[in-house]
Amino acid sequence: MNNTNNAQLNQRRIDATPKGVGVMCPFFVKRAENATIWDIEDRQYIDFAAGIAVLNTGHCHPHISAAIAQQLKLFTHTAYQIVPYASYIELAERLNKLVPIAGIAKTAMFTTGAEAIENAIKIARSYTKRPGIIAFDGAFHGRTLLTLALTGKVGPYKLGFGPFPASIYHAQYPNELHGVSVEDALKSLQRLFKVDINPTDVAAIIIEPIQGEGGFNIAPAEFMQALRELCDQHGILLIADEIQTGFARTGKLFAMEHYSIKPDLITMAKSLAGGMPLSAVSGRVEVMDTPDAGGLGGTYAGNPLSIAAALAVLDVIEKESLCKRAEQLGLKLADFLTILQAKHKVIAEVRHLGSMVAVEFNHPDTGEPFPEMAKKIQEQALKQGLLLLSCGVYGNVIRFLYPLTILDAQFDQALKILEHSFDI
Repeated sequence: MNNTNNAQLNQRRIDATPKGVGVMCPFFVKRAENATIWDIEDRQYIDFAAGIAVLNTGHCHPHISAAIAQQLKLFTHTAYQIVPYASYIELAERLNKLVPIAGIAKTAMFTTGAEAIENAIKIARSYTKRPGIIAFDGAFHGRTLLTLALTGKVGPYKLGFGPFPASIYHAQYPNELHGVSVEDALKSLQRLFKVDINPTDVAAIIIEPIQGEGGFNIAPAEFMQALRELCDQHGILLIADEIQTGFARTGKLFAMEHYSIKPDLITMAKSLAGGMPLSAVSGRVEVMDTPDAGGLGGTYAGNPLSIAAALAVLDVIEKESLCKRAEQLGLKLADFLTILQAKHKVIAEVRHLGSMVAVEFNHPDTGEPFPEMAKKIQEQALKQGLLLLSCGVYGNVIRFLYPLTILDAQFDQALKILEHSFDI
């Protein structure tokens, strides 16, 4: 394939692929290493997107690349359900010891985050023999029809794709900036039980401990505790969606480790395999063992190349102390943003837990969400070689998802670009 230049490739993209696959950047990657991307015209970018939270261990980490290369020499696919392999079991064993699940855990592998969510719902319904699922406003759980039904944001994800699966309900997610207290959120759950579904018909409540696409909103500890008590009271399973929060991003391997309670099921993907497609569901053994043989799986579920990458990712996180690194970098960025907040009244709030950091913009005169400012900062930063992502129900949040392996000098360079983007 003749890669000419970015403009020509972009026109070919428009001609060959549907507009429904939205593309943010006007350039095309040629190669990448750690936190740096080079495009086909050899321009250099600092990557604060990390493939949407997939590359906590950076681009092409040598230990992970070596593990994939070694597996590539052996075999690439058998379908684990047909001819199994030991590495799948090894990864399951390691995750079973690491996940914040009460008691003995078991793990099943899948390919995408949406698959993990769908299978967690299947498992919960199989165990409880109940249909209902409660999710939250602002949640993002995937793009399949079931996960879209769980997702608590209409545009652009749900537009034109209904009707969606039934027995899905949404409660409020606590967000003080937007006037939703913990008490309000808990009352919204009780209202669901009064007007939409009896709690004895609810199989599970699924929650992101920190919302991803919703704006990096952090669930208060008292809310998580109340959810656990509510689930125990009514025989409802609690599912933690850690697809974006997992694998050292928050300063812990899993965000649920910041709370005193434990979920019954936990989903993971993204940074689990350092850029290779892999997801997983872990849960209490009695819950995970409910579906009959053949009820779980998938042709590519637990692909051996992805499994090799995931085992290497766990090694890197431990050997390079990436949980500690996440805390250090996140605190440095949050302090930097707080200083900017004093200078720029458009910054309504700075949020962070470890290196899950976000800044939210409201209009200084009206106090209303200000997505235009988020877009401006994103565009100005990109012009200077810094890749940022927006998020939030109103599109007024910038989130920071740099690789945790980023070099200090490059991190400092990115902060200078960010500061300059505010001043333009």
